[in-house]
Amino acid sequence: MSTTVTNLIPSIYAGLDVVSRELIGFIPNVQRDATAQSGAVNQTVRSPVVPAIAGEDITAGNVPADTGNQTVGFVDVAITKARAFPIRWTGEEQLSVTANGVVNTVLRDQFSQAFRACCNEVEADLAALHLAASRANGTAGTTPFGTAGVLTDLANANRILDENGAPATGRSMIVGGAARANLEGIQSGLFRVNEAGDAGALLRQRQMRELMGFTMGYSAAIPTFTKGTGASATTNNAGYAIGATVITLASAGTGNILVGDVITFAGDTNQYVVAAGDADVSGGGTITLAAPGLRRAIPAATTAITLAATSVRNAYFSNNAIILAARQPAMPEGGDAADDVISVTDPLSGLVFQIATYRQYRRIKYEVGLAWGVKCVKPEHLGILLG
Repeated sequence: MSTTVTNLIPSIYAGLDVVSRELIGFIPNVQRDATAQSGAVNQTVRSPVVPAIAGEDITAGNVPADTGNQTVGFVDVAITKARAFPIRWTGEEQLSVTANGVVNTVLRDQFSQAFRACCNEVEADLAALHLAASRANGTAGTTPFGTAGVLTDLANANRILDENGAPATGRSMIVGGAARANLEGIQSGLFRVNEAGDAGALLRQRQMRELMGFTMGYSAAIPTFTKGTGASATTNNAGYAIGATVITLASAGTGNILVGDVITFAGDTNQYVVAAGDADVSGGGTITLAAPGLRRAIPAATTAITLAATSVRNAYFSNNAIILAARQPAMPEGGDAADDVISVTDPLSGLVFQIATYRQYRRIKYEVGLAWGVKCVKPEHLGILLG
């Protein structure tokens, strides 16, 4: 068995062929940030965020109006993880399987599991960004797309992104297994050629890439969020205008409101995501809603707050909402003890893995490595489809 990575390329790419069929929906559809990729682990890199521009009346004169200055905002992005997925063999272990002729098969499967584990970790980090979403639609505890011929879950997701000013193009929706099963098993119009305009791709090949402007993705990492314990909480009686994000609570109710809770206010059907919660609503603290804040004003009277039930968090977004910074783990100048290092690109996710070989005393170790960080930089362009 070879001790260099180069001669292992056939086994490595055979492993990639397996992992490429895993359910990863977020990784291929989010934005990659080249600036953040250049940072060291835990080094902050700032990504600019340009604010909205207000219009003005045109007034004739000898010089233009002294206007146009802006304060450009930013969000901090950092690569927070550098991970290695190890594979190690001793000489005796190699000998035990070489006689059976299965050593390359076993090694192929080991690389497959390493690629799979790495992709799943990155995917889970991206899926966890549902906590930063702006608003939600759907019903907590009810799997989306459950009524034949009704696609309001998609329509309302588009409505939220439209209202929040997200670009009309570059939108993605990533759902879990239950929602996908409803799309495939209940929404029969999607695989009728005369209605869907597709020559049987869903019915025969289980392919459905675009739906109502969304690039559809499927992920095994879609999380379930356990709601806070808050009950009978209310706002104070100050009243809050459209766009307000910080809401003061009255000293009422019990329990807590968590970051990521989806809440509604009496008289307002919009479902808001909480960006900063309150550990004890009875103390009259504050909560912060994710941008763009209230879509409907709260009157100057105590207004009841209701928490959505524990729910599955499918997600939809425009591709500028989420940044993934991923690169190969850094080697010291001049290299380390590795005997051979190569880069391998996963054709499905686009992640570039680093594979290094280390010769040790009567054994050999391979490492599949990746460094990455994730960030929601535009909450307005990220929403939750409850399930």
